[in-house]
Amino acid sequence: MLLGLGAALGAAVLFGIASILQAVGSRKVPTESELDPRRLGGFVVALLKQPAFVGALVLNLAGFGLHFVALRLLPLYLAQAGIAVSLVVTALLATRLMSDQLSALEWSAVLAVCVGLGLLAVSAGDAGENTEHHGLTIGVIVGLVAIAILGALASRSQHGVSTALLGLLAGLGYAGVAISARLLQDGSLGELFRSPTTYTLPISGAMAFILYSLALQRGSVTLATTPMIALQTITPAAVGVFVLDDAVRAGWWPAAIAGFLLSAVGSLILVRFESVKPDPR
Repeated sequence: MLLGLGAALGAAVLFGIASILQAVGSRKVPTESELDPRRLGGFVVALLKQPAFVGALVLNLAGFGLHFVALRLLPLYLAQAGIAVSLVVTALLATRLMSDQLSALEWSAVLAVCVGLGLLAVSAGDAGENTEHHGLTIGVIVGLVAIAILGALASRSQHGVSTALLGLLAGLGYAGVAISARLLQDGSLGELFRSPTTYTLPISGAMAFILYSLALQRGSVTLATTPMIALQTITPAAVGVFVLDDAVRAGWWPAAIAGFLLSAVGSLILVRFESVKPDPR
């Protein structure tokens, strides 16, 4: 439990720093970019020319390594709530590096995330077995196809609604990463390559990363990140408890629910610190 929680918190630190760099790099790429297979290569190349974006990519990959450890050792609801601490990290960095000041409400949100995570940690039972679940695997694949189609449609618009929708789809993509990581089987290399989740995991992550970058181009960071944080936390948590047998300690359900709500609400308040101030252009 302690190793998994430590890995989740380490990942949160890296993700919190990377979020600022990703927004900086994404906003230097033309906003007419869209999720179109014919243009996707050019869009990715343009992003990779931005040093800030490359830095965000490196930090996200390192963070995922730690997050993967947490996903394999902890119940999904605890692993995902731990990642919400990235918002606290970004908020604290913003006060140092960007002269942003936290109000009393926002400091309360920082405390709420920490207390909520503590409640989740003490109420968490054992994680369910990492077993194959063919129905859930098919669901992840179907979900990826739907995310790609909806993402391509949403990216054609520069309207604020597309910002929120792209953020929501990015959150579902990151949820697919968490679920795929839990479904991966321990076994031989041949079995690993034959498992569909070996491929849904990186595809989900790459798609979510691009969709979030597109969302950051089109509107405020708050509008892009709020649905992403909500969906990437709530979806795997529900799947873990109701499908993969993640346990809550007997009699601790009220504390677990309270901890989840505190972390979620605190995270949403801190969402506006996910990046630098809006670009004057």
